[in-house]
Amino acid sequence: MDIEIFSDVKCPWCFVGKRRFEKALAAFPHRDQVNVTWRSFQLDPSLPEHYEGTEQQYLAERKGIPAEQVRRMWDNLVTQAAGEGLDFRFDDVVVGNSFTAHRFLHLAKAHGLGAEAKEAVLSAHFEQGKDTSDVDFLVSLGTSIGLAEDEIRSTIGSDRFADDVRQDIEEARSLGVSGVPFFVIDRKYGISGAQPTEVFTDALASYWKETNPLTMVAASSDAEACGPDGCN
Repeated sequence: MDIEIFSDVKCPWCFVGKRRFEKALAAFPHRDQVNVTWRSFQLDPSLPEHYEGTEQQYLAERKGIPAEQVRRMWDNLVTQAAGEGLDFRFDDVVVGNSFTAHRFLHLAKAHGLGAEAKEAVLSAHFEQGKDTSDVDFLVSLGTSIGLAEDEIRSTIGSDRFADDVRQDIEEARSLGVSGVPFFVIDRKYGISGAQPTEVFTDALASYWKETNPLTMVAASSDAEACGPDGCN
């Protein structure tokens, strides 16, 4: 089973959804036969590399969301995140374009470290108040999970993996993805949003049953068996 997850590293629900999906996957009996691929998505590609302002100012100025509504939204998100073991700190969030971080994630994926990098970047952005577009920070983060400093710097300093990010975004559009997180199972079924863990659990079980039906083997019709009325 191939599961692609389209998400943006600047999307708080993507982090919450990641945790809920991981809980479902950890309890799935056939988890060793599930291949998870993280795909890039940008909620606001028009953002500058570094936005001169706070997260609240960004949401007010560019999205038109009143300050009181932002606070209510954050309170809900903080509560939901805490329920998944996450510590969101929106007042410390560094606002900026996510394209560089996505290219970094593609570099990590090329070395088989995509999952580790995704977790680290999301945590850095939402829990630690780090600038995930800053090359020195990405060097520190990348080397901590096993990437080489020289390759990180050369990647960030060029347009390497830019086409990969754009291709992910284009694929999302072709699939009709307009919001994230979005989970795609074998390019047949989609799950939108940070659904409760139970939804992911049911989806995994249902799809596995659908694609791996029980096959009856031809055998003698008078073989011994038990039924509702007893045993023969």
